[in-house]
Amino acid sequence: MKSKYLLVDKEILPECYLKVMEAKELLLSGKAKDITEASKIIGIARSTYYKYKDYVFSPNADTECRKAVISFSLYHKSGILSEVLNKLSERGVNILTITQNLPVNQRANVVISMDVSHVVGDINTLLDELGSIDGVSSTKLLAIE
Repeated sequence: MKSKYLLVDKEILPECYLKVMEAKELLLSGKAKDITEASKIIGIARSTYYKYKDYVFSPNADTECRKAVISFSLYHKSGILSEVLNKLSERGVNILTITQNLPVNQRANVVISMDVSHVVGDINTLLDELGSIDGVSSTKLLAIE
C-alpha cells in the first residue's frame, strides 16, 4: 500500500475519533470559543483532542475544490521557497495562501494552503518530492478536505 491515508467508514472507528471531529466542527462553526469548551461539550479530554486533531479529517461534500494545508521548515537560503512553489505548480497545484515567518536559527516556517483538486499523482508522493528539495528541512500535511 503506497498511501499512508485510508478512507474508512466511520461506523468502525473508535468513538474518540468521531468526537474529535465533532469538536473540530464546533470550533469551526463558532459554537465553542476554544478547545477547552469544545472538549467539555463533546465529552472528551483536551489531550484526546490534541492527540488526534491533526490525523482525522472529514471529507467535504463539495469535491470540486479539494484544499490542503502543508507546513514546511525551510533553510534560510535564497531560492528555496521558489523551488517549492515551482514544484507545486508543475504538479498542478493552485496556491491559495502563503504564510512565512521570519527565519530563526537559519530556518523559516512556511504554511501554504492550496487547491489540490487537479494535482497530478497523490498527495503523499507530492510531500515526498517537496521534502527531497535541497533546503527543505521538513514537510507536514496539516489538513486536507
